[in-house]
Amino acid sequence: MSDRASQIQTIFNNIAPVYDNLNDWLSLGQHRVWKLMTVQWSQAKTGDTCIDLCCGSGDLTQILARQVGKTGQVFGVDFSPGLLAIAKQRHQNHYPPQNITWVEADVLNLPFPENYFDCATMGYGLRNVTDIPQCLDSLYRVLKPGATAAILDFHRPYNPWMQNLQQWYLQNIVVTAAQHFNLTEEYAYISPSLDKFPQGQQQVNLAQQAGFSTAIHYQIAGGIMGVLQITK
Repeated sequence: MSDRASQIQTIFNNIAPVYDNLNDWLSLGQHRVWKLMTVQWSQAKTGDTCIDLCCGSGDLTQILARQVGKTGQVFGVDFSPGLLAIAKQRHQNHYPPQNITWVEADVLNLPFPENYFDCATMGYGLRNVTDIPQCLDSLYRVLKPGATAAILDFHRPYNPWMQNLQQWYLQNIVVTAAQHFNLTEEYAYISPSLDKFPQGQQQVNLAQQAGFSTAIHYQIAGGIMGVLQITK
């Protein structure tokens, strides 16, 4: 594992105990709506075998599992053991039971056969991988021909006014809230990560270079969020 990957893993292990509560508070609960939209864009259906990349504490994974039903199968993959432990605990307490398998792995090198999954989701993960093209290559390999993936993440908006609003919010709300949990450094990383993250059309280009036949980027929340929908 590279030094940067190890640093990112440490960040997410550190924030694991408060990750869900902070997400709820900082997004006013909207992240749950965005995740529902992501599952819809993945075109998951009853009986599908699906993968949720960078699954974190597993809330998107569970939405995906509800979508595929009892006859479906979902794999939640993350390289943070801290977040996976929370996801597993949540899963054990879920009723009715869901068909989810939790896997600790690096999404750059997914431990699954080629052409295995009917669909995929990813929430707030692509921005944090150390090699976006390799991640997309890895995803392409494990999807079946015709399968669709939907990737949700923060973005720098194109609109300058929205950019300023986002920057103010990150500095004055997000980092300030994180200070109460002694996680200032962990949440301060969001802003520089956005500066490096490819915007919508750049993501489309990267997906096409990975071999995906179609790629569409949808802006949501005024361009502060976006979903990349890609089909093999």
